[in-house]
Amino acid sequence: MSQIKIASFNVNSIKARLPRLLEWLKTSNPDVVLLQELKCVEKEFPFEALFDAGYNAAVSGQKTYNGVAILSKFKIEDVVKTLPELDCEIDEQARYIEGVISVLGKAIRVASIYVPNGGGDLMPNETVESSKKFLYKLDFFNRLKAHLSELLTFDEIQIFGGDYNCAAEEVDVFDPKSLRGTICFHDLERQKFRSLLNLGLIDSYRATNPQSQAFSWWDYRGGSWQNNKGMRIDYLLTSPQAADKITSATIEDRGVRDQEKPSDHCPVCVTIEI
Repeated sequence: MSQIKIASFNVNSIKARLPRLLEWLKTSNPDVVLLQELKCVEKEFPFEALFDAGYNAAVSGQKTYNGVAILSKFKIEDVVKTLPELDCEIDEQARYIEGVISVLGKAIRVASIYVPNGGGDLMPNETVESSKKFLYKLDFFNRLKAHLSELLTFDEIQIFGGDYNCAAEEVDVFDPKSLRGTICFHDLERQKFRSLLNLGLIDSYRATNPQSQAFSWWDYRGGSWQNNKGMRIDYLLTSPQAADKITSATIEDRGVRDQEKPSDHCPVCVTIEI
């Protein structure tokens, strides 16, 4: 038996956070990392620095916004950079990338996912539920569910990690009463997230830490980190074949979120036996 450690990390700008990322890679030593919110096009991605750190990379980039990547100590194959569309419109936002790695002769499918936030300023007479950004978020969840449903028909280990921009349960937010109905804790998006779990996916952290309250994101404003006013919105969802092999699932906040010029997220990790 061998173990493989897979992490997901919204870096909130790969350029701004590269030194912090490289430090964390050295200390945490994950085998595969799913990155979100790169905020750069592919040609500006720091392939060389990450290769020197021991990682291959597959990237779907976008100027200024979004962007996702897979880092892996193993070769990355069968890369897919978009979600299938449910209508005729083409989605140009770089929010999904998928690939397959081989470890000890076993195929492992991973995906890095950046679900839209869905918030922002509202137009006059507009509600959260009717805003274009929120409706796009719900549609993204629909497209993601349709795609993952197809992938789950494959008999393979699968890990779908990323910033889902949704806290699933009350224990996943610092103040469920005041946050209910707001972005990232709205009942409609929580229903969409639970529909992913209903496909048979396992929330690896909650499966191994059933009673723990821990967060993966803290707002930069209002002393949120210092006062632990956060949310758990970053997940590593696993297929049943992977869930049976989980040995640990953690959130690595200390030494990451409390550094100088950190991301507003911290890495979430799962270790499985192969």
